[in-house]
Parts: sequence; C-alpha cells; structure tokens
Amino acid sequence: MGGINFIELVKRKLFKQGIVPIMLCFSFLTGCSQHSKETTVDYFELVRPQFTGQLAYETTDFVEDYWRVVGNTGFDKTIYLIADTLKAAGYVIEEEATISDRLIYRIEKRTMNHDTWEPVSASLQIFGEKKPLLKSETNRNMTYLNSASTSKSGIIAEVIWIKSIDQLETRSVSGKVIFTEMGARRVSKIAIEKGALGIISYDNPDYLQPEKNKTSIQFRSLPAEDASEFWGIALSFEAKERLIEHLQKGKTEVMVNIQTKRYPSEELTIVATIKGVKNADERLVFSAHIQEPGANDNATGVGAQLEMAKVVAKLFQEHKIELDRSMTFLWGDEIISTRRYIEEDPERAEGIKWGISLDMVGENTSITGGTFLIEKMPDPSAIWTRGMDKHSEWGGEVLSLEDMKPHYLNDFILSNFKQQGTFANWKVETNPFEGGSDHTPFIQANIPGLLLWHFTDQFYHTDNDRIDKVSQETLKNVGTAALVSGLELVNSDAIFVIEQLSILKEQALLRLSNEFELSKKAIDSGEKLSNEIEILKAWEIWYIDAIESVNDVIHTSNSSTTDAIKKAQAEIEAKTKKLIEALTIQSKQ
Repeated sequence: MGGINFIELVKRKLFKQGIVPIMLCFSFLTGCSQHSKETTVDYFELVRPQFTGQLAYETTDFVEDYWRVVGNTGFDKTIYLIADTLKAAGYVIEEEATISDRLIYRIEKRTMNHDTWEPVSASLQIFGEKKPLLKSETNRNMTYLNSASTSKSGIIAEVIWIKSIDQLETRSVSGKVIFTEMGARRVSKIAIEKGALGIISYDNPDYLQPEKNKTSIQFRSLPAEDASEFWGIALSFEAKERLIEHLQKGKTEVMVNIQTKRYPSEELTIVATIKGVKNADERLVFSAHIQEPGANDNATGVGAQLEMAKVVAKLFQEHKIELDRSMTFLWGDEIISTRRYIEEDPERAEGIKWGISLDMVGENTSITGGTFLIEKMPDPSAIWTRGMDKHSEWGGEVLSLEDMKPHYLNDFILSNFKQQGTFANWKVETNPFEGGSDHTPFIQANIPGLLLWHFTDQFYHTDNDRIDKVSQETLKNVGTAALVSGLELVNSDAIFVIEQLSILKEQALLRLSNEFELSKKAIDSGEKLSNEIEILKAWEIWYIDAIESVNDVIHTSNSSTTDAIKKAQAEIEAKTKKLIEALTIQSKQ
C-alpha cells in the first residue's frame, strides 16, 4: 500500500522527546510478543557528544586575525585552513577522488577583474598635537576598504567640515581633506570629482551605543577602483569628538599616513560535499562567507560550518549515519559565491532543496547584546509585523503577498533549535525576512532558504568585534542544531512528512489564534474589518501552502500522506472561517 509505518512514527517521536530505548515492543499496536530489533536514529544523541564547539572557536580565533577581502592574504589563508581541516577529516580533493569516494572537496579559482586589497598600517593625528586621533594597531577598521595609500611619509592637509551635499558642491576642497558625518559613499564621489585628497567620516548608528563604546569604528568602503588615489578614514566616537572640538576653534590640519596593498589575485571558493547514496542529486547547501574583518562577522560562521563538516564526516565514517541526499558546505564571497553556485549549473541548481546561511553565529550575548535569531523565509510577518514579531535593527523592506515563500522549513528549523534551546538553556528567537546575507540567493532562486544569525550586536562591523565577544557554547548550540536539522532534511521521508504536518498544524492554529487576538484589539482601536480579515487570510493561505510543501521529500505518491495533508489543511481553513466570523460579529457591535 505504501502507507506510513505507524510503529516507526511512534518510535521517532519517542526519540525526539529524548527517550532512547535499545529495543521497543509495540505489542499494543501489533499483537506481537517479541521485541522489535529496529532502531530509530536520534541525531541529537549522535551529534551532541561530538560537537564541542572547540574547532569552531579555534577556527574563529585564527580567521579573525585577518582583515579578509576576496583574494587577499587573510581570505586565502582561511580557504587553505578549511582545506587542510577537511583533508584531515577524510574529505578527498575532487581531482584525486574516485567514483567510490563519498566525501569530496574542491577549491574553485577564478581570475578577478580588479585588484584585491588589504590594509597595512594607518595613523591620523591633528597637526600640533602629540597624541594621535587613531592608529591602526588599536583601530583596525579606521582605513576604508579599497582606500589608496598616502605617500610613504604621509601627508599634512587642511580639514574642511562638510555638513551637507549642497555645501560640498559649493566649497573649494581641492588638495584638502573632507570631514563629514554623512554617509560617505555619495560624499566621496563628489569629493573625488572636486579634487579632495581624502575623506574622514563618522556615522556610527545608535545601536552600536557609540557614547559607551567610544573606540568602536564601523568599517566603511570606497568603490573598488584600482587606479584611484583617494583614501578614507572612519572615526570612532572618541576621535570624532576630539576632531570637532578642534575644528570649532578654527583652522585644523591633520597628518595622515595610510599604507595599503593592491595587487592582482584570484577569487577562491571552497566547496565540500558528502554524496548521498539514494538521491545524490538532491542536496542541502550550508553557506558561510569569509570576508569582513570581524570575529562574530563572520569568522564564527566559517568555524561553525567547518566543525559541522568534520563531525558529519566522522559520524559517516564510523557508520553511525547514512545520507540519502547530499550535504554540501560552501565557503566564499558573501552572496556572490552562493549565487554563482546556484546559477552556474542549472542541473545542479534543480537538485538544491534547501539552503541555510550561517552568519554571526557565535555571539556571547551577555557582552554583545541581542539574541540568536532564525530569519524566516518570507511569511506574512514581513508584511504585518506585530505582536511578538519584531524586525531587527538591521531592518527590512515591507514585503507583499506576491513575495511570500510558504514552506515547512521555517517551523521545522525553529522546532529543532527550540529543542536545543531547551536542552542547553539557550534562547532562540525569530525575525521576519530582511535579507542581506547568503540566504538571499536561495530565496531569489525560489529555493527554500533561511539565515542563522545574531542581532542586535553593539559591536557589529566594528573593530571591537573580536574573539573576546565569541562564545564557544553558542557555537556549539548553533552548530549542533544546524547539523541535526541538516541530517534530518537529507534523510527526510514519509515519517518526516507526518512529523512536519503535526508541527505545521500546531503552529498554524497558534498563529491564527494570536493574530485573531491582535485583530480584535485593532478593530477596537478603529482599524477596518477588511484589513484584519486580509491578515488572517494571508496566514491561512501561507500555512495551507506550507503544508502542501511537505510533498517535496516524497518521491512516490502516498495516500496516507495525501489524506493527512488534506485533513490538516481543512482544520486550518475551518479555524480561519470561525475566527473571521467572530471578528465580523465584533465589528458590528
């Protein structure tokens, strides 16, 4: 009949609850008197003892030493560290692999169409003062990404305080240095055209708490133009206050010495895969970008993903797990490498069933602030953000109903991470879709994808994002839950479908009830009934479609799962109808 093995379902649910018997008897279901010899894999039980977070932390510690830009020394050293670790874990480089090798990796090399860049040293000092405003030894983010060098001996030049674009367009700045508290990208373009030597800027956002974190500098960038001689320096709050104090007194000159490197290079991407045995062309892709200067962003993603790749290889080699589908790990240039992986091979792309991005996954939140977040695929909370839903300070554009991506992945991942959270006393939250990391190319390609990350981080993109803000315990929790989720996805089957239907139905009914209460209050406050009905209907449709999406793991039709899907959808429809009727009655009172 091809129906669901109910005994197996019961066993799996027991295992997910932490009940791990060696042999189970289900005589009350089958009438048997003998113990079943079958066992169900509990991936948490397998992964937790292996995933300590140590490799993730040590990798983070190595990577964060470098200001990583595609093609530069730190980026490439990270690539080859990953390669060495993969090789030691049993992965075979692709060009040497045989058809029987299941663990493989490759380093992709591409000529860059512009020079790479890396900082060497920098200093900024008000002329006539002994104490520097900034030195790169303690303020590594002071030099703009893609900044040119000054002369070897540095330069001395007058600073012109520019407070508006109109002011910049009318003032003479040739041969001088611009100081501004505006966003520097637009300012720098005009400044270059008008012959300015360079730019000094300050625009740290409030969530960095600049008056508390006075030495923090959030890195800034200039366009990657190989021939440009224009340079840029970003200021800390402390340095900005000192400079303004001097500018208010009158003419101010600064001594600037910036040394950077520009040179031809290659773009490197590293891809590791454990080939599936049954449906090898279908795959889950984990992605972590390498570039940026910080520890949490995103040396932690690099490290956590590397330990995941090592742990899954060990479990596979010890014959403790098998993979029906392939599991791929990708490290490279943020968004660009992931998008290329999806787009360059249409046949491969067709087999990508899920994508998960690891970005800023190691925060010690007692220091950085914020919380661990699962950024969901687009759902109605990205249109109507209310109740417990909350955008991060990163923020996101309001989406439309046409942007929705209904899928079980949101609630599946959240369920697993909540399970790890309960186990480890670790807080797990969600935020509506915002974009901006390696999950975006998956979404754009209509591949289910989401982001694992932290926010708010008061040291985000600053030179105070260092290893002392990283937690090995957090790395362990994120890596464990991510790998367990990955193993369940690549081995998903009809039993998995029933499990997800249960989760989806429960979450759908809870969501509808919560939205109903919010809508009641909204109507009492004067909102239109039609608006509130639209919200409830949007959630109804999203969950009905999400429930339908569980079919993507089944290769043959199954009457049992079809019936279960229809039943769950019918319950949601009935619930929505009942709630809308109640809202309609309320609006008439």
